[in-house]
Amino acid sequence: MITTNRTWILIKRKGNISLDALSEGPHTLTFKAWDINNNSSESTTEFVVSSSAGLALDRVLNYPNPFTTYTRFMFEHNKPCTGMAIQVQIYTVSGRLVKTIDAYQVCEGFRNTAIEWDGKDDFGDQLARGVYVYRLRIRTAEGETAQKLERLVLLR
Repeated sequence: MITTNRTWILIKRKGNISLDALSEGPHTLTFKAWDINNNSSESTTEFVVSSSAGLALDRVLNYPNPFTTYTRFMFEHNKPCTGMAIQVQIYTVSGRLVKTIDAYQVCEGFRNTAIEWDGKDDFGDQLARGVYVYRLRIRTAEGETAQKLERLVLLR
């Protein structure tokens, strides 16, 4: 059974499924199968239909948030096994840049390896408690870029 904006029931032993008529946006695909003893199994996956195949960021977050001693930046993207230059810039709420973290990663799948930050600015000084904004930017070797802004809270 496929559950998207519509529900289709497939009664086939093998074959292909055409999903050409799906609208843009998030969808869920659920497969349910039975063996000859009528034992069933179900598997679900989520996916997004997009009109472009450009670099995209999703689920950008830092954990823990709020944090006291360290936080880790994580994200998902749509270019698995691709080397990426990653930049995290942390700003005060007034817009002053206080920290820049640069990294390069080749992600095995659709998620990056977490990038850790200790709450210190570019000069090694501990930042004051409060709300900060961070911009996570990624760039592939082919020059594709994507970025997203999020908030984090530093507690002391």
